[in-house]
Amino acid sequence: MSKLCVIGTGYVGLVTGACFADLGSEVHLMDIDQSRIDGLKNGIMPIYEPGLEQLVAQNVKSGRLSFTTEIAEALDGAEFAFIAVGTPSGGEGEADLQYVRMAAETIADLVNSPIIVVNKSTVPVGTGDWVADIIAKRRAGKPLDFSVVSNPEFLREGSAINDFMSPDRVILGSLDQDAAVRVSHLYDSLRCPIMITDLRTAEMIKYASNAFLATRISFINEIATICEELGADVSQVAQGMGMDKRIGRAFLDAGLGWGGSCFPKDVKALAHMAVIHGSNPQLLQAVMEINRNQRRRALLRLRKELGSLNEKVIGVLGLSFKPNTDDIREAPAIELIHLLENEGAIVQSYDPQAMENAKGSLPNIRFCNSPYEVAQNADALVLATEWNEFKQLDFERIAQLMRGKVILDGRNLWDPDRMREMGFTYFGIGRPNNKLYE
Repeated sequence: MSKLCVIGTGYVGLVTGACFADLGSEVHLMDIDQSRIDGLKNGIMPIYEPGLEQLVAQNVKSGRLSFTTEIAEALDGAEFAFIAVGTPSGGEGEADLQYVRMAAETIADLVNSPIIVVNKSTVPVGTGDWVADIIAKRRAGKPLDFSVVSNPEFLREGSAINDFMSPDRVILGSLDQDAAVRVSHLYDSLRCPIMITDLRTAEMIKYASNAFLATRISFINEIATICEELGADVSQVAQGMGMDKRIGRAFLDAGLGWGGSCFPKDVKALAHMAVIHGSNPQLLQAVMEINRNQRRRALLRLRKELGSLNEKVIGVLGLSFKPNTDDIREAPAIELIHLLENEGAIVQSYDPQAMENAKGSLPNIRFCNSPYEVAQNADALVLATEWNEFKQLDFERIAQLMRGKVILDGRNLWDPDRMREMGFTYFGIGRPNNKLYE
């Protein structure tokens, strides 16, 4: 049984710790947030992730998973220290590494036995070398036997446990091949492809992967805009494209754009790294601009159909950036609601999981108890997040509840012909009869 210390109990740290415990390691999860640790000790999850509460409970019961605010306790006897702290965007898009620095310094100050430090947080290329320098300099008077390994995460919110337990690949990077191999053994029971490379290449694989996926989404959204002007249906275009084995169907769903804790932050950080090292990231800049335009185009569509949005009631279905999570970071719905509020619109919304998180960001909107309450007296209804419960709504009831008939399907979830037959003025993203400029 390996002994692991995981620093940070956010999406990455909590899922990583719980999954490693489930694979048989002894895991001590550490966080400086006392309320979060107290909650976890009482079985209260700080995030919504399907299956996580049960996974944590069973591994706490087995004795393989524990929580503490005392990092010395978590590090005591640990063979591996996973750094899974936040790396939010700075003012220029750069990753803020203050919490990574704090973790590295603390490890240097408290550990006196051999240890492998694993960067699990998404960090700029070169951070592994930087962490190694911090620890080495901090221990200049009393050298520490340590190695640094980059082990980027590829966990999708909403399916993070499955992504950990059935990964496409595990990426490990280090200047110490033996240390990387030791980390690889933690994943042996998963029987998945494991790639071992140098530190900087491993760090770049994470950024390049997320930037490419964001690029696919922005590409299909640009195609959707062209489809609207030419009378083509982007849903069928994507289906036809996806039949090509070289292209595939994943991440080719047109909509209001991408958001969340990873894509926006990582694309910005990669573009920032490129600029400060003399490159011109034209494609990355275009990817971000297309994404911003999706929210603006939604606003323009509503304005075109309703005229002035001042005092108009707009219902928004969904607040989280994607289904099966309560995460509202960079969520398209949040940005669109701010744009609507700036035009004087009255916004009412419902989300199955994210409303509590959204209250601080959206103090002036009305939070509802159901999709039908959102439709009550609404001049327009916007689908922002494609939760399963929105797929089969009673639209006859919605038609009776709404004051207007405008529906903006921001995720192309509903059948356009059926919606129009029921009397709605329906608009999807990149679908025929959607032409915005005439």
